Amino acid sequence: MKKSLFSTKTMVATALGAALFMVLFMFVKVPSPVPETNLQIAYGISAFFAAVYGPVAGFLIAFIGHALSDFLSYGSPWWSWVVASGISALVCGLAYFKINTEGKVSTKDLLVFNVFAILGCAIAWVVVAPVLDIVIYGEPVNLVFVQGGIAFVMDAIVSCVIGSILLLTYSSTRSSKGSLTKE
Repeated sequence: MKKSLFSTKTMVATALGAALFMVLFMFVKVPSPVPETNLQIAYGISAFFAAVYGPVAGFLIAFIGHALSDFLSYGSPWWSWVVASGISALVCGLAYFKINTEGKVSTKDLLVFNVFAILGCAIAWVVVAPVLDIVIYGEPVNLVFVQGGIAFVMDAIVSCVIGSILLLTYSSTRSSKGSLTKE
């Protein structure tokens, strides 16, 4: 089956993924010792959706879900981290072009997915979020890089573990190409 970044199925998955991300981001989090930094299960969801539906869907899921969560929780989004969430899922979604999600996911597929997830989290939380915090909000340099470092570690772990579990579970429900035989 040909992969499509803009199919109806992808757009529906994007809307559902953004809603799920928003709810998980608001209600399922574990605080870290660093202020305003939490372990967020939602990043595992965005990583999974990004791998299955592509980088555009991943970006929109994390960006919209994070923005809506911030808006509903605090009255306005913290744009530097909203953008970083989107970029994290966008980079993770590049695995979409390299892995097979139609049928059994191989060890190589999981390795590729995890490399993209870690790379996406590194770019988002070690570079994008701290730099935008400084540029947009004038936040203290040491604080934002500590927050970014902690967010990178926690979100990379969540993206890899939850994302891999979801990919394996999802792939077990898919039939491989040519697996059906006529009797």
